[in-house]
Amino acid sequence: MLIKRPDDIRSSEITDEAAYLDRRRFLGTAAAAGATLLASAAVPGLLAACDTSAEEARPAGTQEDELTPYDDVTSYNNFYEFGTGKDDPVRQAHTLRTRPWTVVVEGEVHRPQTFDVDDLRRRFPAEERVYRLRCVEAWSMVIPWLGFPLKDLLSAVEPTSQAKYVAFTTLYDPQQMPGQRRSVLPWPYVEGLRLDEAMHPLALLAVGLYGKELPNQNGAPMRLVVPWKYGFKSIKSIVRIRLTREQPPTTWNVSAPHEYGFYANVNPAVDHPRWSQKRERRLGDLFKRPTLPFNGYGEQVAQLYAGMDLARYF
Repeated sequence: MLIKRPDDIRSSEITDEAAYLDRRRFLGTAAAAGATLLASAAVPGLLAACDTSAEEARPAGTQEDELTPYDDVTSYNNFYEFGTGKDDPVRQAHTLRTRPWTVVVEGEVHRPQTFDVDDLRRRFPAEERVYRLRCVEAWSMVIPWLGFPLKDLLSAVEPTSQAKYVAFTTLYDPQQMPGQRRSVLPWPYVEGLRLDEAMHPLALLAVGLYGKELPNQNGAPMRLVVPWKYGFKSIKSIVRIRLTREQPPTTWNVSAPHEYGFYANVNPAVDHPRWSQKRERRLGDLFKRPTLPFNGYGEQVAQLYAGMDLARYF
């Protein structure tokens, strides 16, 4: 397995083949690693080449994060379109049809376009990124994603000078997504970022994980991954991206504005009204660990919020 590393991504955020497989062996899942290699070979162009070292893959000044096993990543999910239980998506998401699939990119852009998801993947070859995922519910994972920088897609449609925000919309189809037949949330699910957040090189459009196609329950065929924010910001099964002048509505902020802010940056100093955010349980661990500001990505992203009151703009 080969990995591409662009110049503007810290090498500590990307794992090469040797480190990836070593971690998999450490977790006792070497067989799954072999399946991953076969899967990536069966999907030409899923990964592109680069030269990184195993030593570079370890975050500076921290202990190496162990990958969350594939079976856990794909069976413990929040995806209310398929039910509110953690195991509902893996049981019910088989109803989602991910081909054909198009993504509309519009709004404050000079070149609005409708992209076929497979054309997008050919145009923007996938890279592997190992990111921590921190849920607002105070559990976390470490996931090797496959995807491409969101900024590459946005640059291709040429944002206008009026573009300040990026709004995202999930598929709305109650026939395919049985959870949408209940009014547990206002549908379709929507999310948003400031444009400078969306253009940050860590923001990823993911099309796979663990070297495989993105499973339906994890947001196939394409989802957002913003590793310094709580997981609900990383909207799944995207069908529309719209650049706007005004801050767009976001589903959880609309549903419970006193509990879920627009920014949703991981911040152990700001508790959820119903539980502490100071510690988290890494899936599979017995004990909790301290939560890191910006989920450990502060060195890369804290400058985006210079001068902001992060307790007020939570």
